[in-house]
Amino acid sequence: MAELADAAHAAAEHGAETTAQEYITHHLSYLTFGQHPDGHWGFAHTMEEATEMGFMAFHVDTLFWSLFLGGGALLFFRWIGKKATSDVPNGVQNFVESIFEFVDERVSEGFNHKNPVIAPLALTVFVWILLMNLMDLVPVDWLPEVAIFIGHFFGQEHMSFKVVPTTDPNITLGMSFSIFALIIYYSIKNKGAWGFFSELAFHPFGKWMMPFNLMIEIPTLLAKPISLGLRLFGNLYAGELLFLVISALLGLYQLPFHFVWAAFHILVVPLQAFVFMMLTIVYLNAAHDGVHH
Repeated sequence: MAELADAAHAAAEHGAETTAQEYITHHLSYLTFGQHPDGHWGFAHTMEEATEMGFMAFHVDTLFWSLFLGGGALLFFRWIGKKATSDVPNGVQNFVESIFEFVDERVSEGFNHKNPVIAPLALTVFVWILLMNLMDLVPVDWLPEVAIFIGHFFGQEHMSFKVVPTTDPNITLGMSFSIFALIIYYSIKNKGAWGFFSELAFHPFGKWMMPFNLMIEIPTLLAKPISLGLRLFGNLYAGELLFLVISALLGLYQLPFHFVWAAFHILVVPLQAFVFMMLTIVYLNAAHDGVHH
């Protein structure tokens, strides 16, 4: 269960040094690397410095955890694949096979065409997002406190370090716009450039109402990646924020509230990975459908 006794103790210690607002702000800040206004590159020491770095700054913490978890999943599945046997499988192999079967069934139900890319993509999306979401069950102060300790050796005493990649919209929107690029690619590949354009321009009111059709269809198309990414971000960010508020405001009295919220949040973690995967399958299935006349 996330953020229980250890979080309570750490929050109490923080409360003696910082206000609740400062505590929450620190834990919601990113370890940002970018170009400072004077031209040199380095880490931001405050939120103001991170803002001044602009669009090309990197969130090192969320990039690290997303790549670490994704790479770890690939190595784990590769290891299981090499050890897989057709005899009576062990518990770990059974667990991995159950994940494969679960995703394969969802693809069979939601995708009505033949494309060898869709099932591996759905599996990757589901497992990767699930692992990133599970980082929200790590007590809120464990890894940030380690980062602060390490930061002392580099002159960064208040180092920020976010450990839940899906609470960063750069990660969630990056994934959703990657799916969007596949939607556009397969739409044009399967329907042709004219077929793809005609679906936007001639529906739902016919070709004589093309300007109005475009005003409806283009925002609808663009809403797919935005809603896909923001839904995942919003749910995980809200969950993390509530954990932090409970830790910051209630101190040692937070435990009952943490149990209640953690029990609910355990459902949110896999559910959001499942929703992202299912919408990916549905959107790509629509991209493979023929042109509707």
